[in-house]
Amino acid sequence: MRFMTSSDKPDNAADTPENSAGHTGVAAMDWAAASADPQYRAAVVDLLGALAYGELAAFERLAEDAKLAPTLADKAELAKMASAEFHHFERLRDRLAEIGEEPTLAMEPFVAAYDGFHKQTAPSDWLEGLVKAYVGDSIASDFYREVAARLDSDSRALVLAVLDDTGHGGFAVEKVRAAIDADPRVGGRLALWARRLMGEALSQSQRVVADRDALSTMLVGGVADGFDLAEVGRMFSRITEAHTKRMAALGLAA
Repeated sequence: MRFMTSSDKPDNAADTPENSAGHTGVAAMDWAAASADPQYRAAVVDLLGALAYGELAAFERLAEDAKLAPTLADKAELAKMASAEFHHFERLRDRLAEIGEEPTLAMEPFVAAYDGFHKQTAPSDWLEGLVKAYVGDSIASDFYREVAARLDSDSRALVLAVLDDTGHGGFAVEKVRAAIDADPRVGGRLALWARRLMGEALSQSQRVVADRDALSTMLVGGVADGFDLAEVGRMFSRITEAHTKRMAALGLAA
């Protein structure tokens, strides 16, 4: 689920790669030109495969979480979110097929990591499910946005489109803050839960990158405009800052 809003972006957003004026290197090319480099092509296929399975897994999870919804209105809202995730999956699946890749094969390397994350962070109630959707998925979204800044123009446009806020962030914030107002003790439990989500999400993403040579090369340098190690550190600082802001929006301590 993609809940990122403009207010979630770090104060130094103007300095991030995504918001820099103009593009150079691969980021200034279209897919036809950039994909001539086989290592770059492999990195993008990995990225699209990871995103596609992430969207499919989010769809399945939201459908399951809807069973925890306390009202029919809440159940319907989660169903709407799940539908948006499935449409994102379809766009990524279709793009993989369009560039001559088998979508199932592209997704397969990421199944264990995503399923492991969701197994380790299965919500025990409705509120934990909302926090996971708002905070947990947005951490991954921030990471992919950072990577998108270094992609060719066609791939970048697609990735940013499927990461776009589905417009339901206010729903999660409203429900969680109302629960905390009704019972302040809920805040402490959900804050601990959100910190656990942060740790698990970062651990899983690091394992995925470490296992995929093309993706790791793109991040630390070696594929055109890939990040250098110092930029990787700054990237995770921005992701952490955005997480802190989302926690504050929920009324939780980071």
